[in-house]
Amino acid sequence: MLHYVSGDILLSSASLLAHGVAPNDHFSSGLALALRERWPAMVKDFRHWCHQHSPRPGDVWIWSGPGIRVAHLLTQDEAKDAHSHPGRARSDHVNHALRNLARAIEQERVASLALPRIGTGVGGLDWEVVKPLFAHHLGGLKIPVYVYESYRRGERAAEPPR
Repeated sequence: MLHYVSGDILLSSASLLAHGVAPNDHFSSGLALALRERWPAMVKDFRHWCHQHSPRPGDVWIWSGPGIRVAHLLTQDEAKDAHSHPGRARSDHVNHALRNLARAIEQERVASLALPRIGTGVGGLDWEVVKPLFAHHLGGLKIPVYVYESYRRGERAAEPPR
């Protein structure tokens, strides 16, 4: 069940957080930067995974750390070289990533999920284009899905109970 909330996703009680990235992302802005600052080992593990698996947009990788699980949704094209920024998000990448995330949630028996408006910040997509994809892929899950529509630093969202 989808719940649209406002607040700081890093204060979520969900058992899995998700965010959008590019293959070999530098985690240099937005939620990715906040995650990198809290769990630097996650970025090292992500880069290792990228080198081992040559991921493509649409893929999903789940990292488990101390008291946290984070799903990395590859929604952007990889940067052309080490000195450039990743490409913009594409709705087809978001579509595939959300489909793969829903499968992973069922396989791993995730109890709840929190995610921002994937692909709409740094990725540059319009929320009105992406929102129906959330409903299509995540709306039928039998777990609470907290979609953080707006960010409010340091404020816990009113997440309905599980």
